[in-house]
Amino acid sequence: MLLPILALVIGLVALIWSADRFIDGASGVAGHFGMPPLLIGILIVGFGTSAPELIVSAIAAAQNNPGLALGNAFGSNIANIALILGITTLVVPITVRSSILKKELPILSAATVLVGYLVWNLDISRLDGIVMLIVFAAIMAWTTYEGMKGESDILAEEFTEELQSKKTSLGMSFFWLFLGLAILLASSRSMVWGAVEIATLLGVSDLVIGLTIVAVGTSLPELASSIAAARKGEHDIVIGNIIGSNMFNTLAVVGIAAVISPFETVSEVLSRDLPSVAGLTLALFLICFRKGGSGRVTRLEGGLLVIAFAAYNSWVFLS
Repeated sequence: MLLPILALVIGLVALIWSADRFIDGASGVAGHFGMPPLLIGILIVGFGTSAPELIVSAIAAAQNNPGLALGNAFGSNIANIALILGITTLVVPITVRSSILKKELPILSAATVLVGYLVWNLDISRLDGIVMLIVFAAIMAWTTYEGMKGESDILAEEFTEELQSKKTSLGMSFFWLFLGLAILLASSRSMVWGAVEIATLLGVSDLVIGLTIVAVGTSLPELASSIAAARKGEHDIVIGNIIGSNMFNTLAVVGIAAVISPFETVSEVLSRDLPSVAGLTLALFLICFRKGGSGRVTRLEGGLLVIAFAAYNSWVFLS
């Protein structure tokens, strides 16, 4: 048991570190080749917040552990809303003001309904994965178009400012790009192996490990960045980060896993996991749009979200 735990923990630490280096390198290379900073911000934000989930799920699917891939995606969505937003709000109550949420939150809700429909028969085919990726590409194209028109959200603007303050040479950008990618792949393989071994030794499914341990681990970077943003008063970044990450997880992470290796899942996904994702997304929607389109996530609501996260994880292990 010790070796799989070490593989999981070391893989997680390396995954978080390498994801940051990979994104820095990618943004540096894109900037040197003339991509507009705002466009880099929009694209890298979406990919950067979900790079760990994407790589882990792709490797899990390639190694014939699709339950881990699906659990990682759905579990990360639950952790983003219930754990990350909940803990962040306990530190600093969040006020939601950004008008872009009026577009992005309904799209996230629609994406959740779409994926629920596609997995309803418990058979996630390669065609289902292609549909998810096409829808995701369309959303990214729309986001890019809105950004180029000057209607991007504050999250992309903030990231653009970070890029401008982190300018590096082209050579160093390529160095961090390839080093980050190499360690991303190696650490993801380590995490997947450790998670599968732990699941086998504990006698639980890889879906359960994906929904809990792996999902929380790959969501930790968002927790640190969300608390930092909330303390700076950048409340829209907290909500925008969660919406962008969940959109990526729902469509791209599940879609890529299905394209790599179509799979069948278990009935608990429909009776437990999808309703939990949908319920928390609906709760986020209602919180953000109350009071005429301007909501405030209070400490009480944050505490209830954390309790909901603890209750869900207890449900997973008890079932």
